[in-house]
Amino acid sequence: MKFSTEELIEGIQSGNKRLIAKAITLVESKKAEHRQQAEELLKKIMPFTGKSVRVGITGVPGAGKSTFIENFGRLVISQGKKVAVLAIDPSSAINKGSILGDKTRMEELSKEENAFIRPSPSSGFLGGVANTTFETMMICEAAGYDYILIETVGVGQSEVLVADITDVFLFLKIIGGGDELQGIKRGIMEMVDVIFINKVEESNFQKAKNTRLELKRALDFIPPKEKDWKVPVLLGSALHNQGLQEVFEKIDDFISLKKKNNRFEAVRTQQAEKRFEYWVQEYILSMMKRDNSVEEAYIQHKKNASAMVSNPSTEAKLFVEKFLRDSSFEFPGSENV
Repeated sequence: MKFSTEELIEGIQSGNKRLIAKAITLVESKKAEHRQQAEELLKKIMPFTGKSVRVGITGVPGAGKSTFIENFGRLVISQGKKVAVLAIDPSSAINKGSILGDKTRMEELSKEENAFIRPSPSSGFLGGVANTTFETMMICEAAGYDYILIETVGVGQSEVLVADITDVFLFLKIIGGGDELQGIKRGIMEMVDVIFINKVEESNFQKAKNTRLELKRALDFIPPKEKDWKVPVLLGSALHNQGLQEVFEKIDDFISLKKKNNRFEAVRTQQAEKRFEYWVQEYILSMMKRDNSVEEAYIQHKKNASAMVSNPSTEAKLFVEKFLRDSSFEFPGSENV
């Protein structure tokens, strides 16, 4: 059943989870008619967005991200807040669909009236983030969700893309999980705002304390991401609801500091600009490939690049220059602009 833009907006604002899901599916669609309606929808809901706390949560597979999100989400709800979880699953290489099915792994949270869980396939998009995650987040904000938790697939160096769409970047670490190098890697340490060492028990408590000390020492060599903020390294167990309250309080402290320093809105403005640049590239490439002659040139230069006939960056430059020289080309649909 197809819903009108007005029906979807009404459903979003009334908290109808079925229509919220339909709106997200619309935004994720690549069909031309769906994209047009999605753009109309997003434009109309913009005045109702921007009031949530956006939290990116990353960590290597096995760090307990789903358990953390389920119990942390329930804690947030107990504080009188509404929580939306955008669980970005790795995509199947065959049909591009989600593999893990996070909704089934967060059974208790999914039962909560004030929780909304949306598993989305990453579709191979860099950074373990679906290319429409930002837009999906807008829909959840318009639906009145106070906290948006974005779980990534934990892909390593590309977490920068998660940090680029969130207010707080939380890194989950475990002891003896083979991620010690990942934990002290400079790239990720420059992006994190809060670190939570998960799965801490009495048997490994001393090791956890030693790991925390190592992480704090590593952080001392990295310029602070935010003025007057020292990245906290917290210990706990998401499974046993230990340390989650402290995480909640540190996130609140961090948001308050950013607002005090007039950084909160400034950073969000920068993030929106990055999304604009991303979509400019996407639309230009998509439109160029819809013209037969341009697509032929694109395929040829792509083959040259893959065959290493010349440097891929050189082939890209040659293709763009050839496209710009063709003054007879017009973007499809430009006559309606």
